[in-house]
Amino acid sequence: MIKLTRLNGEKFVLNAELIRFIESRPDTYITLTSDDRVIVKESVDEVIQRSLDYSRSLRLIPGLR
Repeated sequence: MIKLTRLNGEKFVLNAELIRFIESRPDTYITLTSDDRVIVKESVDEVIQRSLDYSRSLRLIPGLR
């Protein structure tokens, strides 16, 4: 799950595994596997980084660094 911000400032959490693609037009549009679309304040690069961090966190072994 990744934390994001809608254009109106509302914070929400999105399941990163549901992201189909991300576009910059100039706002950041996230299209989900359900074809729903979300517009967020974060940049494309920030959404990608948060998604990668989330994905990596799923593969961490507790207690190892």
